[in-house]
Amino acid sequence: MRTTITLAPDVTAAVERVRQERQVGVSTAVNDLVRAGLARSDSKPRTFVQRTSPMGLRIDVADIPKALELLDGPDAR
Repeated sequence: MRTTITLAPDVTAAVERVRQERQVGVSTAVNDLVRAGLARSDSKPRTFVQRTSPMGLRIDVADIPKALELLDGPDAR
């Protein structure tokens, strides 16, 4: 398939680097980079884990104005 695309400067630099390293043309370099990106996205995504640390401060968020005053201070408005 033939098409015209506009590459960002960082992508152009990556294509040029691959092209020089492997002594290949622009199309081959672009295809190799796209394939590498697609192969990476096929891997299983990592599970997000929220890390928390005890801070010693407990806030009742049922009363939002009071919680904001406690966190920001009385002069924050």
